[in-house]
Amino acid sequence: MRSFLPLSGMDVPRFAGLPSFMRLPFLGLEDWAGVEIGIIGVPWDGGTTNRPGARHGPRQLRDASTMIRVLNQATGVRPFHTANCADLGDVPVNPADLMDSLARIKAFYDDVKARGIVPMSAGGDHLVTLPILRGLASEGAPLGLIHYDAHTDFYDSYFGGFAYTHGTPFRRAVEEGLLDPKRIVQIGIRGTAYDGEDVEFARSIGVRIFMIEEVMDKGADAVMAEARAIVGDQPTYVSFDIDGIDPSQAPGTGTPEIGGLLTHMAQRMVRQLDGLNLVGADLVEVSPPFDPSGGTAWVGVNIMFELLCVLSGAVAARRA
Repeated sequence: MRSFLPLSGMDVPRFAGLPSFMRLPFLGLEDWAGVEIGIIGVPWDGGTTNRPGARHGPRQLRDASTMIRVLNQATGVRPFHTANCADLGDVPVNPADLMDSLARIKAFYDDVKARGIVPMSAGGDHLVTLPILRGLASEGAPLGLIHYDAHTDFYDSYFGGFAYTHGTPFRRAVEEGLLDPKRIVQIGIRGTAYDGEDVEFARSIGVRIFMIEEVMDKGADAVMAEARAIVGDQPTYVSFDIDGIDPSQAPGTGTPEIGGLLTHMAQRMVRQLDGLNLVGADLVEVSPPFDPSGGTAWVGVNIMFELLCVLSGAVAARRA
């Protein structure tokens, strides 16, 4: 029987060996049988409008993740014992063609869903979430979304009508029926804006936006209680943009905004997703060129671990 547990640092030092996500087994397509949660890299930033580099995120995240262990001391969860997890490698994206990359990513996640695997993805810029949702959402049954970010990513277009950038994925996802706007919650929005049209549009269709000031005033518990009530018990996706974290703790991203979430508060908020009907999650916009120290990736993989803890609970609940 294959082991789905990470390689222990007591057996091989964490600085040794080939890096896979959290030292889990790396499995090619032919070996996906038995996998319940697949950790997937999406090394693509063709939707970036300013500072590129997130295409290098998955590789740095993999390296940093070798420091992750098996037990969440705050919650007692052991995600790798709760669900069979594996590193499924990277989506074979096309760095020269945006539309072809979107098609390739969707096709990959079509296969992931067909095999009953719940994806935990590492971007890549935030446009990668759109084809992931195309692969996961069932026709006629849009998903809910809990989204941590500095930006709504609800813009309509850039540069005279260009519809596909990392600032537009959720506008497209609602238009395509992939997301139910009345079951979308956005947390941590802040910073200067072009004109505010993205926020106005999102609110007009029922999206619940928690600007960072409201988050700080109300606190994690109250915000997450409302978020849980909004998405309910129906299938829900989670998207975490690393720029939701304050740049003092996560500078390695393309569009940083001051005044953001601190890491401890972010961890506590993600832990409160436990018990929801989660069908996938992503961590996006880690851009190693802007933080060669690797500190931003270290923050990112810890958020990924917290997401794995709640995803594994959702998998176990559906299995039961």
